[in-house]
Amino acid sequence: MDAETRQLRQRLSDAGQVPDILMLKQSTTSTNDDVRELTNPQVSSILVCSETQTQGRGQHQRQWISPQGNIYLSALVNSDTPLDGRLALEVALNILQMPKLQGLNLQVKWPNDLYSQQGKWGGILVEPLSQHQAIVGVGLNLFTPESHDPLQPITSLQDLGLSDLDRLEMIAQLYLAIQQAAQWFEHGCYNLAERFNHHAAFMQQLVDFEHHQGLLTGRFEGINQEGAVLISSNGQQQAFYQGRMRRIVAQDDPT
Repeated sequence: MDAETRQLRQRLSDAGQVPDILMLKQSTTSTNDDVRELTNPQVSSILVCSETQTQGRGQHQRQWISPQGNIYLSALVNSDTPLDGRLALEVALNILQMPKLQGLNLQVKWPNDLYSQQGKWGGILVEPLSQHQAIVGVGLNLFTPESHDPLQPITSLQDLGLSDLDRLEMIAQLYLAIQQAAQWFEHGCYNLAERFNHHAAFMQQLVDFEHHQGLLTGRFEGINQEGAVLISSNGQQQAFYQGRMRRIVAQDDPT
């Protein structure tokens, strides 16, 4: 075990949350795939983090650019309650409560983007293994990578004002946030809508919402307690559990 792994294990031990398997890698294809390969009935907790990924992915199998210097992390989550889409929302909300991120003006963009007024600084990918077990992957931009999507502004925690970029402490707090999110989910996602809507990006703004039946333009009114996004259009509010949302930018809006 190298020095960094020992230090991280000690930090998690101090918090009472040492995973059965803990791996820090310099490079990998995908940390989610690593956790999938390591999962077996004798293992209840896994944490894999890599300095870079060659085949990182986000929602809907979109490529996740994974340059050196940022954090790419995956953990195994177990739940007695059957898992659903609210888990990703709980993960996002618990990441925003990490001690190292306090004082920054951070948001969540439904359903799985870590966001801010300046753009996206991270993302979450939950891949279920069964009704009661899932892999939670998180990518965080400590530094701003090059953006390949002109419609998706990208930023980083450094640009948002985080000066202490202690990588091991960030990894430890991320793992603890994921485990805390699992507990919130286990206990019924108490008051989820109010907690999420307090941090939601694009609240009460016009958005294009792409869903399985087409494209809907309307006003984003947050989520309901079940985690569905609420879009109002032509005086009617509709709820969606899946889809993709983009804010409509006015011609004279520099953002």
